[in-house]
Amino acid sequence: MSRLQSVETGQISPIFGKLRWDSIPFSEPLPLVAAGLVGAVVLATLGWAWKRGYMPYLWKEWITSVDHKKIGIMYCAMAAVMLLRGFSDALLMRSQQAIAYNSPGYLPPEHYDQIFSAHGTIMIFFVAMPFMIGLMNFVLPLQLGIRDVAFPTLNSVSFWLTAAGALLVNVSLVVGEFAKTGWVVYPPLSELRFSPGVGVDYYLWALQISGVGTLLSGVNLVTTILKMRAPGMGYTRMPMFCWTSLATNLLIVAAFPILTATLAMLTLDRYLGFHFFTNEAGGNQMMFVNLIWAWGHPEVYILILPAFGIFSEVVSTFSGKPLFGYRSMILATMVICLLSFMVWLHHFFTMGAGADVNGFFGITTMIIAVPTGVKVFNWLFTMYGGRIRFTTPMLWSIGFMVTFVIGGMTGVLLAVPPADFVLHNSVFLVAHFHNVIIGGVLFGAFAGTTYWWPKAFGFTLDETWGKRAFWFWITGFYLAFMPLYVLGLMGMTRRLQHYDVPGWQPWLIAAGGGALLILCGIACQIRMIWVSIRNREHLVDASGDPWDGRTLEWITSSPPPAFNFAALPHVEGEEAYWDIKSSARDRRQLSDLPDYDHFEMPRNSPTGIVTAFFATAMGFALVWHIWWLVILGFLGAWATFVVFAWRDEAEYQVTAEEAEAIDRDRREAKARLLDIPMERPA
Repeated sequence: MSRLQSVETGQISPIFGKLRWDSIPFSEPLPLVAAGLVGAVVLATLGWAWKRGYMPYLWKEWITSVDHKKIGIMYCAMAAVMLLRGFSDALLMRSQQAIAYNSPGYLPPEHYDQIFSAHGTIMIFFVAMPFMIGLMNFVLPLQLGIRDVAFPTLNSVSFWLTAAGALLVNVSLVVGEFAKTGWVVYPPLSELRFSPGVGVDYYLWALQISGVGTLLSGVNLVTTILKMRAPGMGYTRMPMFCWTSLATNLLIVAAFPILTATLAMLTLDRYLGFHFFTNEAGGNQMMFVNLIWAWGHPEVYILILPAFGIFSEVVSTFSGKPLFGYRSMILATMVICLLSFMVWLHHFFTMGAGADVNGFFGITTMIIAVPTGVKVFNWLFTMYGGRIRFTTPMLWSIGFMVTFVIGGMTGVLLAVPPADFVLHNSVFLVAHFHNVIIGGVLFGAFAGTTYWWPKAFGFTLDETWGKRAFWFWITGFYLAFMPLYVLGLMGMTRRLQHYDVPGWQPWLIAAGGGALLILCGIACQIRMIWVSIRNREHLVDASGDPWDGRTLEWITSSPPPAFNFAALPHVEGEEAYWDIKSSARDRRQLSDLPDYDHFEMPRNSPTGIVTAFFATAMGFALVWHIWWLVILGFLGAWATFVVFAWRDEAEYQVTAEEAEAIDRDRREAKARLLDIPMERPA
């Protein structure tokens, strides 16, 4: 008998733990074929990069980079890849339900349960979160007029830990299984008695590892915003995206420890026989529900607040006006930040807390809609009287306003406890949730990516394909999710693998058609990127300011140098770059040359990727009880941090002459943009 097979007798192998050959689903072709295709694409890509000699470049300039811009781009790239993975799950669910009337369909129940659990987990933790954190990483230092984030190497560690969590989720596709509990793993279903497999363990360790990365990123970005702004940039001179990012990262710092502690308690229940959440053994299952949503509802605002900031920047830029009600937007943002911790119980009005408690949380849920409404009216007033340019980012913003208002109204309806008693756990809730996450977060990510793409890569994205993608996405969204509101009112509950009500099927077929339209939108986005790269010479952003922007990121070249600013700008108003640009137009000359000085920048470091390697090994080993590998993974991660702490040369120097030479090219580009005389060399 082999070591892998020995566990079939109840023994655990000292080398392989619980891992055995039948942990790989040889009898299920769908996950194996999917994994094979993904593996083939990855290997082909690596082989192509190796053959073309790109691997040293990728290692030096990207994998080990501590440049906030490249880390932000890698966050967004990972989110885009995981979007394809999560959307494939959505297509499987929509197609299964479309054909599952009085029929088992083509997905067995245990596989279907894993799919909807993985879909929610991936879309929240590994699509929406990385998109928003990636855009914050890329943009914040540029808008703040500084050279990098507060802790550059820690920034790299944060990204790679998030990537390690995403990898563990994907490994569960072919080695073992994923959770069958839904994306918030309620006990008692997630306890060992009812989920004896490794699916919940994959969930726990993937989220704990990526959660550490998210928490470190929150600390990093809060410190950056509070302590590292350009000279003259007071709090009321920060761009709105910086304000919403500050609120988001304060929420991360406050809320993610709750998630970490909650999942740690569930882990102790499963691994060491603790009873935090087992009612029959003295625990309290409702404590888990309270704790997970004490994190979970702030998480909704962690996702949407950066998107609000993106829409503020886009609407102001493409309306050609300052943001209306700037200070009221700041106040609304911070009120949302505070109130987001006072509404979590609306997720379980039906759990017996009582009329008084339900009434209180219903009212606070309605109140939190007020500052969001303030923002919507401010965006509309910003557009009013402006010279609106209907570019792709602006279309995403307008689509968001319409879609998010609908989602917000259904949310206020669900905030009424009697209505929630009828609609709780129905697909009405699924429609509402997707209404705000897709219409708010994903549309915001697409608007931000299109808006800042030329700053990242030096050329704009193709407008024709971008607009086609928008129309497919928004049409597909309404066709996919409006039927779910109707089905919810008809009584259809969530997570049904099959059903026997004939009136539901036409609506589910329509929802499946909407998912196909969204697939067309994704195909248009891929085509947009391909066409834009192919035609990048015609789409080049030579000026660094292709949209006639108003904030400091547009004063830099596209893409910016590693140090962003040769000399830190001095801020004198709410729209720093617009003021500088307007002054240059009026005077018919650029601002005076600054006094260039040498400065230091952080060196690249493999700390992040090496730490993530050991964290992934440790997470996989903890899932399968391979204890020697757990010890090695922990020691490797610890040793990596020790080596980093004892580095002799953590920075390199940029001379004043180098900075001036690079900045002179930038100033000449700005002179051409503004059609003013070129500067003469000294």
